[in-house]
Amino acid sequence: MSSGLDSTDVERAAQAGDLPLRLLLVDDHAILREGLRALLELEPRLEVVGEAASYDHALEVASKTLPDIVLTDIGLPGRSGLNLVGELRRMYPRVRVILLTAHASEEYIRAGLDARADGYVLKDAGHAELITAIHTVAKGQQFLCKAVASTVLETYLNRGEGAPISPLRSVTAREREVLARIASGQSNKLVARELNLSVKTVEKHRANLMRKLELHNAADITRFALNHHLIAREGAEMPPKSGLREALGG
Repeated sequence: MSSGLDSTDVERAAQAGDLPLRLLLVDDHAILREGLRALLELEPRLEVVGEAASYDHALEVASKTLPDIVLTDIGLPGRSGLNLVGELRRMYPRVRVILLTAHASEEYIRAGLDARADGYVLKDAGHAELITAIHTVAKGQQFLCKAVASTVLETYLNRGEGAPISPLRSVTAREREVLARIASGQSNKLVARELNLSVKTVEKHRANLMRKLELHNAADITRFALNHHLIAREGAEMPPKSGLREALGG
C-alpha cells in the first residue's frame, strides 16, 4: 500500500513550507473535533484531511487520506489511542502521531512514551504550543508539552534504584493489538478474522502475552488492559475542561 511522501520528503516539505501538513483528528467528541479543526485551519501550512471518532474509524480514514500527522486522544471507544499509535506505526511508518489528551498522570505519560508516540500534548495546553508540537514532530523530532516535560523530568530526578519498568516494554505492537481485542471480549477466531491472521497465530500471540505479562486467564487479560489503558472503562468520567479543551467546547 502506498503511503504518499516518505518521511524524508515530509520533513523537507515541512521545513521549506512547500506543502501543507495533512492532519487527521481522532476524538470521540464531535464538538471537540470541530473546534480543533476550526483552530487548526486558521494556520496556512496545516490542512485537516479527515476526522475519526474511534480506533477502527481512524484506521479507515487514514487509509483513504494518508495524513502526515495524526492527533488522537487516548480514551477512545473500544481500543485506545495507545493501540492506535502502534498500529499506525506498523501500517504507515512515516506517519507522526501526537497524543492530545486530558490525561496528565505519570502512568498515562509513560504508557504514551512506551507506545512510541511522537508527541504528548495536554488539552489544557495553549493553541501556540499545539501548533509548535505539530511542526516539531513533522521535522522528525519528539515533542512534550511543558507540563508533561516537567512530569517526565521530575520522575527521572526522583527515581531510585529498582524503579518499576512498564511491563509493556516487552510487548510488540501486534501483541498489544491482540491483547486489546481479547480484553474487549473478542474470541481468537474473531481476532484472527479482523486482523487477517490465522487462528493459530492469534493463539501464539496470546500465549506469548500471557507468558510475558504473567497472566493466567481471560479475566487477568481484561484487568491488565484496563489498568494500562489499552481499553476504555465503561462510564469513565471526563476530566474538567480547561485550556484547549475549554476553548473547543469539549
